Amino acid sequence: MDRQILYAKISKIFYRMTYSTGLVRSSFMKKIENHARKQKQRILAPDDALVCLPKKGVIQIGETVSKEDMVMAPQVVDHFIEKSSYRAIMNFCLCRDSNKCKDYPHSLGCLFIGETAKGIHPSMAKPATKEEARAHIRKAREAGLINIVGKASMDCLWLGIGPHHKLFTVCSCCPCCCISLATQYMPPDLTDWFYKMPGVNTHIDNDACVGCGTCLDACIYGGIELKGDHAVITERCRACGRCTEVCRQKAISVTIDDHDYIQKTIAFLEPRVDVS
Repeated sequence: MDRQILYAKISKIFYRMTYSTGLVRSSFMKKIENHARKQKQRILAPDDALVCLPKKGVIQIGETVSKEDMVMAPQVVDHFIEKSSYRAIMNFCLCRDSNKCKDYPHSLGCLFIGETAKGIHPSMAKPATKEEARAHIRKAREAGLINIVGKASMDCLWLGIGPHHKLFTVCSCCPCCCISLATQYMPPDLTDWFYKMPGVNTHIDNDACVGCGTCLDACIYGGIELKGDHAVITERCRACGRCTEVCRQKAISVTIDDHDYIQKTIAFLEPRVDVS
């Protein structure tokens, strides 16, 4: 069996076991945190970073941002697509395929950008033009998926390719199967390479919030807690916006408080990976 195919199969088994057995939610995880830290050093590079782009339709315009300045989050992805020399669209989503997702399409896999993507096994991905890449991202966002983008060396590990500094990852994540679900059960220092967009923030209106806790279940990052009779945003929040959709009281909002949020996100990610 080809090494890349083998790595993908092993990754699927690992993803499936993580959720179906409840391992990630168990007290046993606490006992292996030190081992997990060592694994983080092994599979991640110091400059790895993934930024969450808010879900389509959830952003409100803050007071410091005029409507004329409003640029949607996919512009970040479009910037890297435009600069790229090569693009590949996965035939499947590793997370949804592994966990037999019933709610979102398995076929909306990751978009990988950069020279390293040429090494992906042809049975797992297809080359894409710039327009095909953009269309893929539009389709994913229309399906209700959230893009998490940036540099993740672990993608090179499971795909059996390299070098990692020439691979830009664009995941399209669902709320039920994404590997990011594990972050809420892990210590912050093991998940500190996940970021929210600069200038994008989640707010809760305490006068409207009734403390029902629905938003806690919607957050895949563990970014909301109940304190007394109200929900509060924690440092784990990545401003993905899923909580705004489930709040029956309309007490939660995601706002842009800095009109340079697109440029600042690009400036944060661009030095980390060469897609040309």
